[in-house]
Amino acid sequence: MTPPADRAAGREIAPDVYCVRLKGRTQTNVYLVASGSTWVVIDAGWSKDGPTIKRASEAVFGVGANPAAILLTHVHPDHSGSALELAGVWDCPVYLHPDELRQAYGDLAAIKAGAGPLDTWLILPLLRAMGRRRRDAILARSSLEPVARAFEPGTEVPGLAGWQWIHTPGHTPGHVSYFRPSDRVLITGDAVVTLQVNSASGLLLKRPGLSGPPWYTTWDRLAARKSIVALAALEPCVLAGGHGTPLADPATPAALRAFARRAAGQDTTPVPETHDGA
Repeated sequence: MTPPADRAAGREIAPDVYCVRLKGRTQTNVYLVASGSTWVVIDAGWSKDGPTIKRASEAVFGVGANPAAILLTHVHPDHSGSALELAGVWDCPVYLHPDELRQAYGDLAAIKAGAGPLDTWLILPLLRAMGRRRRDAILARSSLEPVARAFEPGTEVPGLAGWQWIHTPGHTPGHVSYFRPSDRVLITGDAVVTLQVNSASGLLLKRPGLSGPPWYTTWDRLAARKSIVALAALEPCVLAGGHGTPLADPATPAALRAFARRAAGQDTTPVPETHDGA
């Protein structure tokens, strides 16, 4: 169903899967994915990225073509920032894991419960310092409650026949990845990325390389490592992360397996166990 893409707006990395590379040091990616007569957007960049994502979708699918849904890997501002705006423009729902809903609604208790180190050190103190009235107003403005829907365990991905959603907690409690078994295309959000986000030089110099989620924004590092191992077991032929250049190479499955083995054996800092809600 998809015409040739404007390569500057969306690069086809697999049949009917287009990567939109957003500007910025973290190389955040958005994916436009079609299945049959429908298409969806996976992740929504920062709050300023809505117009760029819309232009990219028009380059791929044509002006006036609306997605069946916006699917989020997780609720962090570099992945869900434009979701509310675009859902209004396209009149479509936003789907995410049930464990991510309360955070998507701007529930402060859920934000605290799923906090990573940066949230604990910086974001939550700033929210406390600004006072309740101002804080509540800010959280209400960004709430996805009017458009958010939860995935139901065991169901197909809305708008994407032939795809699966996989609960990959760790970076956040309700992080999910998306997988097409027919050709083993895997969209991983921040569960696994192809940019060296866990070293200062890697991030500043935009160095490519397999990496787990950024530790400074990760809720549970033990769960994150388990998710990396689970994703490696899928043997993906295309690995499309939330940051960095997607990999589509015969060596990709072996590279991810080797990375998962290293990840499983490193970082022995005790962290709390989590419970898989899917």
